Amino acid sequence: MTEQRRQSTQERPAGPRQGRLLARAAPGHPSEASSVTPGLQPLGLEEGRDGLLYIPVGYSPERPAPLALMLHGAGGNAHHGLGFFLDHADTAGLILVSPESRRATWDVISGGYGPDVSYVDRALQLVFRRCAVDPAHVSVEGFSDGASYALSLGLTNGDLFTHVIAFSPGFAAPADQRGAPRVYVSHGVHDDVLPIDRCSRRLVPLLQQAGYDTTYHEFDGPHTVPTDIVREGLTWFLG
Repeated sequence: MTEQRRQSTQERPAGPRQGRLLARAAPGHPSEASSVTPGLQPLGLEEGRDGLLYIPVGYSPERPAPLALMLHGAGGNAHHGLGFFLDHADTAGLILVSPESRRATWDVISGGYGPDVSYVDRALQLVFRRCAVDPAHVSVEGFSDGASYALSLGLTNGDLFTHVIAFSPGFAAPADQRGAPRVYVSHGVHDDVLPIDRCSRRLVPLLQQAGYDTTYHEFDGPHTVPTDIVREGLTWFLG
């Protein structure tokens, strides 16, 4: 991981197969701001597996808002992805984007970067056209397989994501390492799905050795995300 980050200063091709996202929040007023209404709504990019967007009550294009890209676990859907932060979004003024993987889980886990990167990029482009986003608070979050993908995509695109939140990840497989996003990792000591000894207890030291500002919290529990851990991760991001 350290060697990859050292090489990231070299020019590399950008695109879905390299795990690279091209979407960026544009300065000034969003071009499609008039189409935004608060609440939960479909992304509307594809039929079948699509995704959800949540605009918090009180959102205003005059006040750029923090944004969290929420990634579901294996076999999940957009509602599962939103679950952890949805109840806090209005209070925090937080925009949530929850795309669905093209297959049962995320592309890098099932064969390599490509279709999910393309879809996430389209989702973020749509949101950036419609919403004013604070570029200092753009996070990617996930649980289980979603956490592994959040780390992989977040480290590959640290020039977009300022924060990465990984609840019970299995691994990180960045195609490249760009930027310096801050990282939050939590994991239950009794996790029998992704055991902590072979997952976060190996992964977190590698992140720290690679120079990432990493906050790590082990908790007394299984493969889950307790309410206090959700609050801690969100407070860490917004703080």
